[in-house]
Amino acid sequence: MLRQVEGSKAVADSVAACRPQVICAYPISPQTHIVEGLSRLVKEGTLEGCEFINVESEFAAMSVAIGASATGARVYTATASQGLLYMVEAVYNASGLGLPIVMTVANRAIGAPINIWNDHSDSMSQRDSGWIQIYAETNQEAADLHVQAFKIAEELSLPVMVCMDGFILTHAYERVDVPEQADVDKFLPPFQPRQIMDPNNPVSIGAMVGPEAFTEVKYISHMKNKLALDVIPHVAADFQGIFGRSSGGLIRGYKLDGAKTVVIALGSVLGTIKDVVDEMVGADFAIGVLGIIAFRPFPTEAVRAALAKAQRVVVLEKAFQVGIGGIVIENVRESLRGTDTKDYTLIAGLGGRPITKQSLREYLVRACQDDVDDLTFLDLDTELVDREIRREAGV
Repeated sequence: MLRQVEGSKAVADSVAACRPQVICAYPISPQTHIVEGLSRLVKEGTLEGCEFINVESEFAAMSVAIGASATGARVYTATASQGLLYMVEAVYNASGLGLPIVMTVANRAIGAPINIWNDHSDSMSQRDSGWIQIYAETNQEAADLHVQAFKIAEELSLPVMVCMDGFILTHAYERVDVPEQADVDKFLPPFQPRQIMDPNNPVSIGAMVGPEAFTEVKYISHMKNKLALDVIPHVAADFQGIFGRSSGGLIRGYKLDGAKTVVIALGSVLGTIKDVVDEMVGADFAIGVLGIIAFRPFPTEAVRAALAKAQRVVVLEKAFQVGIGGIVIENVRESLRGTDTKDYTLIAGLGGRPITKQSLREYLVRACQDDVDDLTFLDLDTELVDREIRREAGV
């Protein structure tokens, strides 16, 4: 149903249509509106057969999710920023146990200093946790990806993290075709867990594993995660067949034909990048865009194929590794191994700083001429930085 709706409400309604049996949540901006919306649906009886559990912390939220999923329930939760960090121990347990939990991460910066605005520091910090990570560009995609996430998680028996930009998407009102219940029921079958705790057949889970088998356990987890590279496109194709729109998948290209420069990014910033690229193509720049939807597992082969004719790539990142540089670029370089393609990293939008079309266009014009540094921080106030460095050095 096409509605003018807040992104959080669209996600809440999409999750509800997936008929979760347990929802556990602790409020933290900017994901709170999602779980508040779900709590109302449970309270008023619209979402039947679901237990909404208020917990005392984010760690408790993931712990409850693990327990509920282990008993065979379809489980959902949501968090952001420091909330994700607080539940990290349990995040690793969920993936290590192969539990198909779906969690929204409403992307928000990590402090200190405290910052409630958007960047990708939170989910990027968990890129090696064993969770599948998929990123939404728009609220339409956010709504659609949650429906797909349950199917991906349950086909693989692995947890899935759906990442959507905090405030930029979660609090934005726009037209969204919210998935209808009948279509979701056709797309997503009732949950049939691969593993379930049964009092009549008691087993231990999460038991200690010694050095003699730990490598094998981790290798099996790695191979299961890699299976998602086949499952995610298959699920996206099934979704399109039922809902009539393309959504999800591994990557999505824009104006790649003939592009000598390709800008790569994740999430809502892709909209701004596409606007700038439209202007530049009109000014005879050979430039295109590659949006990465599935970041974990990383679609190395799909990215390599998409960049086969590119002379250079610019990876715009909303998080970075302190003391090293970009995060996504390291994965992209694996796709470029053995090629002469140049690569540049642009760090932008940290802590919610606006990524303006003017600043982005100025940078990309220079990048197309190879007139940029390997690592650039967009709109960096160098005078302020130099002054602080001198102050700390006592100069």
